[in-house]
Amino acid sequence: MAGYGHPYVIHAANLAQQAEPVRVAHEQQQQQQVRHQQQQQQVMHQYQQQGPQDALAQAAQLELGQNPNALAIRRPFDPTAHELEANFRLTRFADLKGRGCKVPQEVLLKLLEGLQDDQNQEEHSAHFMHVPIPRIGIGMDASITPLRHSGLSLVQTTDFFYPLVEDPYMQGKIACANVLSDLYAMGVTECDNMLMLLAVSTKMTEKERDVVVPLIMRGFKDCALEAGTTVTGGQTVMNPWCTIGGVGTTICQPNEFIIPDSAVVGDVLVLTKPLGTQVALNAHQWLDQPERWNRIKLVVSEEDVRKAYQRAMDSMARLNRTASRLMHKYNAHAATDVTGFGLLGHAQALARNQKAEVGFVIHNLPVIAKMAAVGKACGNMFQLAQGNSAETSGGLLICLPREQAAAYCKDIQKVEGYQAWIIGIVEKGNRTARIIDKPRVIEVPAKEKEGELW
Repeated sequence: MAGYGHPYVIHAANLAQQAEPVRVAHEQQQQQQVRHQQQQQQVMHQYQQQGPQDALAQAAQLELGQNPNALAIRRPFDPTAHELEANFRLTRFADLKGRGCKVPQEVLLKLLEGLQDDQNQEEHSAHFMHVPIPRIGIGMDASITPLRHSGLSLVQTTDFFYPLVEDPYMQGKIACANVLSDLYAMGVTECDNMLMLLAVSTKMTEKERDVVVPLIMRGFKDCALEAGTTVTGGQTVMNPWCTIGGVGTTICQPNEFIIPDSAVVGDVLVLTKPLGTQVALNAHQWLDQPERWNRIKLVVSEEDVRKAYQRAMDSMARLNRTASRLMHKYNAHAATDVTGFGLLGHAQALARNQKAEVGFVIHNLPVIAKMAAVGKACGNMFQLAQGNSAETSGGLLICLPREQAAAYCKDIQKVEGYQAWIIGIVEKGNRTARIIDKPRVIEVPAKEKEGELW
């Protein structure tokens, strides 16, 4: 176990004091990460403009390099390079984004009651070699359906949303990563097949359609290839709003997925991506809206906002596959991914699903640098500090044994070059989640580095 884990194990024995073990664990973890970063030199891949021949060539050209985790700054999408109007904005082809896209959680749960199986789930559980195979359906990240053959299960998920970023290629990658994240939250690391769901906006000109749609599709496809899967079909329609999403399907043996119901008192909560994506995306759009920009310009510069936007895109397009794979190595008890209902909403949904009488208490909030200040300057608009700000393709929220958490965080940094954070604890409770009154905000990254995002 990592050296910085030992003091955490000692303190974690005193979990009744709640905040102290989390604070010590995080501080020791940060010290280790600083040492690790000093030993590494990140190579920045410079964009080389080569005069694209068509939209697909341009998409390929916009790649940052062969390493999907290269911590580089991406060249902003330039509409004029594709012979579009300079003021073209992909995000204008939908009226809602973030939390506004979601049916409120309490309303959704009521609407879904009609889909719930009337009979007890246990009565329908399949068996293989006299061992029950779980069936999971409504309300979880992915459905798990026992198949008729050889003790295998069908694991499926679907998701789609509206344009979040101006770069069509990155929008495609983010949409694909977001679909796959639901599988990864269940510990499923291999996706056998993907379908793409795409709606082309009726408000697009033919030129805009012929440039934007191939870029979105290429981004989706490239992300699928990065995940080791392929896109074999889907559905494309016309619609007033542009939408992009898909379906992820895999066939699993029982040891390939983790049922998210086994958190126990003494576990800790780990988060694998920073919060604040919605704040960063909105702030970036406000650069073109003086009345909105005036609300936040005293707490953040234009350069800060552009960098936060790049960080948000990089984070949203990054697969949770490594985080999912390490869940098996470090004996995760439960997990979910943090998306449209925000950190607290998804923590509450996960807590409700636990077999044991437990509660989640969150002490730390890792946030994309400067976005906590922007959120505060906007009053109650985002509710970032309350855990209600929507995220897109966010990190995994994982319940890990306390003696394994520090090693998990160290391992994910070693493999990917990205941080993970211990953000809270699992205590005895009534299957709810809460954030303490004054959570510690962790700026991500803690220090700026020339030419690097993180």
